[in-house]
Amino acid sequence: MNELVGLSSQEVELRRARGDSNRVRLDSSRSYRDILWGNVFNPINLVLYVIGIGMLMTHDLRSAVCTLGLVLLNAIVGAAQEVAVKRQLDKIALLARITVKVVRDGLPQSIDSDDIVIGDVLMVQAGNQITVDGELLNGKIEVDESALTGESDLVLKTAGDKVLSGSICITGAGMIKATGVGESSFANRLTKNARKFVLKQTPLQRSVNRLLRVLLLIILNLALLAVLSLLVTDVSLPVWLRALSVICDMVSAGLLTMITLNYSWGAIRIGQRGALVQQINAVEALSNVTVLCTDKTGTLTTNKIRYLEAYPIEIERQVLERLAADFAASASTPNNTAQALIDTLHGSKRNLADEVPFKSAHKWSAVVFDDPQLKGVYVLGAAEMLRDHMEMPGPARLQIEKWSNEGMRVLVFGCNPDSMTLRDASGEPSLPPLTMIGILCFGDELRPHLDATFAAFRQNGVQIKILSGDNPQTVAALARQAGFQGDLKTVSGTDLATMSPGDFVSAAVEGTVFGRITPQQKEALVSAMQQHGEFVAMIGDGVNDVLSLKRADVGIAMESGSTATRAVAAIVLRHDSFEAMPPALTEGRRTVSSILSVLKLYFVSVFALVPLIIGIVTLGLGFPYTSLQSTLLSFFARGAPPLVLSIIARPSQRRENIAQSLVQSLVRFTLPAALSIFIFGLLIYVGTYLVVQDRLLNVSVTPQMIAELGQLTNNIYAVHTPEAFVKTVATLTSQTTLTAFLSLSGILLMLFAAPSTQWLAVVAQPVRSRLPLISAVVLILLFIGVVLVPPLGLAFELVPLPSWVYLIVGLETIIWMFVQRELWRGRWLERFLEVEF
Repeated sequence: MNELVGLSSQEVELRRARGDSNRVRLDSSRSYRDILWGNVFNPINLVLYVIGIGMLMTHDLRSAVCTLGLVLLNAIVGAAQEVAVKRQLDKIALLARITVKVVRDGLPQSIDSDDIVIGDVLMVQAGNQITVDGELLNGKIEVDESALTGESDLVLKTAGDKVLSGSICITGAGMIKATGVGESSFANRLTKNARKFVLKQTPLQRSVNRLLRVLLLIILNLALLAVLSLLVTDVSLPVWLRALSVICDMVSAGLLTMITLNYSWGAIRIGQRGALVQQINAVEALSNVTVLCTDKTGTLTTNKIRYLEAYPIEIERQVLERLAADFAASASTPNNTAQALIDTLHGSKRNLADEVPFKSAHKWSAVVFDDPQLKGVYVLGAAEMLRDHMEMPGPARLQIEKWSNEGMRVLVFGCNPDSMTLRDASGEPSLPPLTMIGILCFGDELRPHLDATFAAFRQNGVQIKILSGDNPQTVAALARQAGFQGDLKTVSGTDLATMSPGDFVSAAVEGTVFGRITPQQKEALVSAMQQHGEFVAMIGDGVNDVLSLKRADVGIAMESGSTATRAVAAIVLRHDSFEAMPPALTEGRRTVSSILSVLKLYFVSVFALVPLIIGIVTLGLGFPYTSLQSTLLSFFARGAPPLVLSIIARPSQRRENIAQSLVQSLVRFTLPAALSIFIFGLLIYVGTYLVVQDRLLNVSVTPQMIAELGQLTNNIYAVHTPEAFVKTVATLTSQTTLTAFLSLSGILLMLFAAPSTQWLAVVAQPVRSRLPLISAVVLILLFIGVVLVPPLGLAFELVPLPSWVYLIVGLETIIWMFVQRELWRGRWLERFLEVEF
């Protein structure tokens, strides 16, 4: 059977009916319903919805709107981010839908590429994209597979060779039999994997989620106690609902909003430095990277060759360079090498009698000058391909070996001034005897700012590895050119293919330069490093990098890279510049420092309030504060101070161990502060309650004022008997003094977390900014304004108290500050727990 006549129409229909066509429907990355459901109804949001509903049931509309508004804001931001990613992934298509030529029933036909079936014979020529996997039946073609494999050189294909979908025919023509179409083709397999949605969380996000889940367990236990108390006590349903909403309000939506704001600020700052952040947590994730992997061709290099040096033989260097420049300028189809000569040496275009363009099959190009000032054959090519056509002196061979060992591209330049032909009798290219006149040295042009980027990552303790489809020795030479030091351990993809899983992981961890690597091996190498506990970033530009970018913890793409690469990346480097990478690393560390500061302040408030609630309720002295007072605390203790810390946050000097940093913050800062605030707060509440109950303090609160307060806050207070009235006044007064102490102590904690004086610097390094001190003064004045202006105070269920009562609370807060400072200085909790940091 003659395969070149192609399939018959009947065979085409049978194969199309079997589903063996190139038409493929790739699934969407993730449905809009799944995105909406995942962001709106996650476990933490469900608890916050319960909080909001509880507030609505107690007619606390302001708190309900605030809480539910923050939840919806977080959900909208998260959903918008995922929808943007989904749209990018859905656009991924490695193969263009084009018209192709096939042979059917012995005749050439033009059909849509989707209509190709298994066994079809395609006619390809220079400039055609190959849309299916296949086997070359006849002819010779050179294909560009760099986007698929990372191999920068053209690949020669002859009859019987396999070709990949997604490659491009650069020279020659031939006929290809389709062996892989639709979802089974190489390009579509890559596309299918590229479209898969993967939700990646940073170590910090995972730690925050674990802390919030622990907090949820605490809240659920308190809520269970509240439910049981409703069954065994005479607490009214409205009072019980208000207490339950206050308990649940400790899981503040403001914390998640503050984290989102920090991520957004980081993305904006890096965007201004030249990087597009496509996943909101990417900047923070970058600070956790322990291994940075990068592609070579098109990523470290600009896909351009740079002329470096010349070694003349029996002529002057200037003459050699002028001849080489004229050779390049006169070529009708200059390649990358010729362009490098033109860019550096310029040259003059001369008349040509004949020309043989460069082809990978013979690895040389030649011209015949027919110019009054210059005549003869001149040839530029690889030494190994021209050694039979010219004599190479010993020093020249040593120079070639030296530059080759350094990883440079080395070409020899020869001539025959007396010859005017480049063809044999049959018209095929043929070289006359040549005289070697020089050696030219070229190197890959590296991306700007590459040295600064690698230096910044190395200073942060990050290992750097190169994963390329090129020859390992070529990649190693480029690595040295890029600043890699010492004895580089190179690993070949052919060696990796024969390794056991254990040896593969060891090679991935120990190797520095990986050459002849397939896209699947790149992905496997990234996965092996992750299995070893590394946090991996991958930089790439081509389709061959898509799988590894998706597998990496942080994917980074060049702006000029393929659509698929940009779509799956978390960060895109605009203008293909590494300039934004060092600032992004610094900004990531700043984001981590900021969020850790937010967490330690937030959890001081939470860990102090939980025992306060248990203690005060156990003593039968009412409830420590109301939902409106909780709103006030959310601003003065859990809102404004963390915001100030986020604004002035500075990057840490080294990569943070998130788990260790959180534990250290809890033991050194959070737990001691929470313990002292609990003790002082309990004493203030109980003391105030007893003083008012025993009528040792005359509070100007009347039944009419309580009635007005009830109307203002939609609350029902017990005032039907003198005893109930006194109890209500004692509870309201104690709640007011406790709210004042908790607000003031929360403001002062900010000064210890970001100390602007040496006296305050007992648990944190001093900061140069005066913003925390100024903010503390402003916040204290704002709080004084709230408590001293009766309408404002009543709006938050704070009853009017004599000024001297607030002075006592202020004095107690100052005493607490000195006690707390000594607790931190003496590291009493650390010594009690016998832990050291």
